[in-house]
Amino acid sequence: PREGGAHYDDAVVVQAALAAAARAHFHNTGPTGQRAISMVEAELRAAVSAGLPSDVVARSEAQGAAVAEHVLAWSADDGGAVVENMGFPYTHALGGGPEHWAPTSLIAQQQMPLLPRWGENRPFAMPSGASCEIPDPPAYSEEPGSPFHAEAREVHAVWRSLTVEQRAIARFWSDDPMLSPTPPGHWIAIALRILEDRDLDLDRSVDALARLGVGLADAFIGCWRTKFRVNLVRPVTYIRRVIDPAFEPIMTTPPFPEYPSGHSTQSGAAATVLTDVFGDGYAFEDTTHVDDGIPARSFPSFWAAAQEAGVSRLYGGIHFRAAIEQGLDQGRCIGAHTNALVTWR
Repeated sequence: PREGGAHYDDAVVVQAALAAAARAHFHNTGPTGQRAISMVEAELRAAVSAGLPSDVVARSEAQGAAVAEHVLAWSADDGGAVVENMGFPYTHALGGGPEHWAPTSLIAQQQMPLLPRWGENRPFAMPSGASCEIPDPPAYSEEPGSPFHAEAREVHAVWRSLTVEQRAIARFWSDDPMLSPTPPGHWIAIALRILEDRDLDLDRSVDALARLGVGLADAFIGCWRTKFRVNLVRPVTYIRRVIDPAFEPIMTTPPFPEYPSGHSTQSGAAATVLTDVFGDGYAFEDTTHVDDGIPARSFPSFWAAAQEAGVSRLYGGIHFRAAIEQGLDQGRCIGAHTNALVTWR
């Protein structure tokens, strides 16, 4: 709680809280990461404290640090505080059937799937990780003409006739770890650009980013719960075995089960939240990858962007269509839970 009658500066409070959280969450980023965190912290601290009395700055920074400490303590038992072997467990029971996920990488660490228990984490807005479960995908089958085989044939047919535009879309939304912003980082970059362009005040900016962060976090909990419940084979594994051994997707397949699409679930959640914040039919330009030489893309709405993010995984040869469509639906449900939190009122 704040001292009664004492003056605080909200921007200083927020900056101090974020700095403390960043140091705690990214403590293992090595010297380069630590220098980057320190530089950003010093730059932001100077910006928000300029012209303020030293006692107000000190009081506000102490308040921000206390808020961060409270949140970090709460997060210590949410299920995600300790991650084994960079997210790849040393032991995990693989399904073993032809319908089940099998490793798609030659990297030794990735012979186990990434974060198989993430779906058990405590959600922020959903009542439970199962609150937005979706129908199962088409039943596994290698029979030509079956719904599952037809979905695989679609992935293969799209791969054989990819257009320049489809390749560009797949690349734009790939968001590969260590090479660019991650999928949730991409949506946060979109929100930051809009907030900067509109020059919104601190309260509205914090509301938008907090909501988006909660929705994205819950999206990965809900999605991962379904992924490891269904434990479905990836297109690259199925197509090479059943349809075409020469199938080579243009994007690297991530090391975890196929259904649903994580890109789709988190994009559906992000679009639902941002539509609630900024309105339906909000047109924007996405410049996330311009600094990496990838042209900006324009969208008439957040949902148009979410749908493109989803179908990008079909173009990349990474997902079947059911995973994309059901993932978007799951994200919409998770975003609705996020928007319903009384915290935002």
